[in-house]
Amino acid sequence: MPGSTMIAADTSGNAYSEAEQFLSALDSDWERHIAHVGPCRHAAKPARDPYQALVRAIAYQQLHARAGDAILGRMLALYAGTPFPSARQLLDTPVDVLRGCGFSAGKIATIHGIAQAALDGVVPLRADAAAMSDAALIERLTSLRGVGRWTVEMFLIYTLERMDILPADDFGVREGYRRLKNLPQAPTRKQIGDIGLAWSPYRTVAAWYLWRFPKNPPANDMV
Repeated sequence: MPGSTMIAADTSGNAYSEAEQFLSALDSDWERHIAHVGPCRHAAKPARDPYQALVRAIAYQQLHARAGDAILGRMLALYAGTPFPSARQLLDTPVDVLRGCGFSAGKIATIHGIAQAALDGVVPLRADAAAMSDAALIERLTSLRGVGRWTVEMFLIYTLERMDILPADDFGVREGYRRLKNLPQAPTRKQIGDIGLAWSPYRTVAAWYLWRFPKNPPANDMV
């Protein structure tokens, strides 16, 4: 059935080498940039379950990494003896306490919604998520309040280690491509999506390299 095939994650050293060779062969711009940056050192966090990964991603949304670190650190300090609060613990935490950690009202509503969805089975367990296609996960998780496509794509990249994800909404990706090709302006979401078809099946690695231009920190530094 379309959209139900498991996509295996191959993040071995050989897979990254193959991706680098594939992208370098596209044209001289890619070859030069990859040679300058060096080997792909994509740092996934596969031990995190979907619920935790999504809550963390929301905590960092629209914030610099340092601000996100501070807010998340204050939240984690509320739950002594556990590395990360359960969905039930998070739901039972009063809104004013979470506000004291630095969360906005909108983000609190979103992380409470994620926690409830985890209890309801809408946010799948990691094993179940691994058996779902990218499209199926995007469709299911973007149905949650405050969870956009970019957030789910970060989950696919950094938790499920999918190798062919292109976050076309990401400014760093589009600006990175502008600088790679010395364009007067960055491509639109649709344009980068169309351009990126040529990078498949290694669009995750392509995004990683596009994030490596100065002043465009990679998204994994924030989640």
